[in-house]
Amino acid sequence: MTLPILYSYRRCPYAMRARIALKLAEIDVEIREISLRDKPAHMLQVSSKATVPVLVLQDGTVIDESLAIMYWALKKHPLINHVDAGSEALVLENDCVFKQALDAYKYPKRQPNLTQQQHRAHGELFLQKLENLLHESRYLFSTSLSLADLAIFPFVRQFAAVDAAWFDASPYLKLQAWLRTLVESTLFVSVMEKQPTYIE
Repeated sequence: MTLPILYSYRRCPYAMRARIALKLAEIDVEIREISLRDKPAHMLQVSSKATVPVLVLQDGTVIDESLAIMYWALKKHPLINHVDAGSEALVLENDCVFKQALDAYKYPKRQPNLTQQQHRAHGELFLQKLENLLHESRYLFSTSLSLADLAIFPFVRQFAAVDAAWFDASPYLKLQAWLRTLVESTLFVSVMEKQPTYIE
């Protein structure tokens, strides 16, 4: 193995933030774009959770949680200096509470106890929190990019895409600008380049 291997799926927000961190840290990896219907045997062998991202280092070490990959990749990067209890709590809220609202909003038939608009309203509680933070500065916790921005925005992007017309007309003006800046960045565009599906 000449390079670390990253099992990834282009549209997965967890895999996105792992690729972003690796790219930002200038760590070269072999990206193996998986098929969700035919996951590689090696990936399943090294990580029983069977979801991306999975990073396999040259020494055989396996890191199969996206945040752990971010922290590993950026351990010497200045972004780590912006990590504190507040940013960690926000990322945790994103990964737990907001992700649940996002899934219910995106796939409302899976939770028919509420309407799609009601599921969206649950997610909007988090959007409003981000909007409030962005009224204080350009990014979530300062005038410069932080790990929290990179860890959260792929999920907000997915939420916005469920009904782009609604999001564009929403009152979250600071959030819209923040998301647009990150989505249009050279960094994000580069990690979203299409890769051929890996075949063992």
